[in-house]
Amino acid sequence: MDALLGSMERQVIEPVAPLRLSLAPLNATSLRDQAYALLKNAITDADIYNPAYELRLDERQLMKALGVSRTPVREALSILEQEGFLRTAPRRGIFIVRKTRRQIVEMVQVWAALESMAARLATLNAPDTEIAKLRHLFDEFESSPPSEHLSEYSDVNIAFHQGVIRLGGSQLIEDTTRNLFLHVRAIRRATITQNDRAARSIIDHLRIVEALERRDTELAERLSRQHALDLAAHVDRYCDFLE
Repeated sequence: MDALLGSMERQVIEPVAPLRLSLAPLNATSLRDQAYALLKNAITDADIYNPAYELRLDERQLMKALGVSRTPVREALSILEQEGFLRTAPRRGIFIVRKTRRQIVEMVQVWAALESMAARLATLNAPDTEIAKLRHLFDEFESSPPSEHLSEYSDVNIAFHQGVIRLGGSQLIEDTTRNLFLHVRAIRRATITQNDRAARSIIDHLRIVEALERRDTELAERLSRQHALDLAAHVDRYCDFLE
């Protein structure tokens, strides 16, 4: 009996081991990476080629908006500067980089080569259902022209070009265009209202979709390349607001 009571007593007083969760401590590196990703996305979404805006960044404002200390913000800004998105002006501060007209033209020309190759690959590899999604991007503009919905069409325009790159199925093309995309997207947004470009743009897009649907490899590649090169020519001729 004594042995039984002793056994029961031990069962009562022996502590139960707590459940251990698989967690890692927060560190400055993770905060830096989060700040970097959020800042880069915000810059991508910004209208950086609108001449009405000064592109100087306020470090204290960024710290407050992100809810972090100065160190991860400065580290994130340093990475973005190394990647060419920001520049430091002595005694003036940190600025988002606007590319010159010549630089933009060259970037769009590189984009033309990469996107046209993605279009070529898409005719060979992309499922019909995914190609159909490109066509459905423009459904809302069937009853009214893009000029009446320029903000919405600008977003669809960007989604279309991202879609073509994605359908190509080449991770290297996606990676290579990722940093180009920030400036190409911004300049497409800035020029979509000029010279009735929206109306001509949607015609070009639908022709590219038709070529993809027919699996016409040569035509899809050619139309996609020419569409981008037309943007480069437009920037070179009309974008006087660029340096």
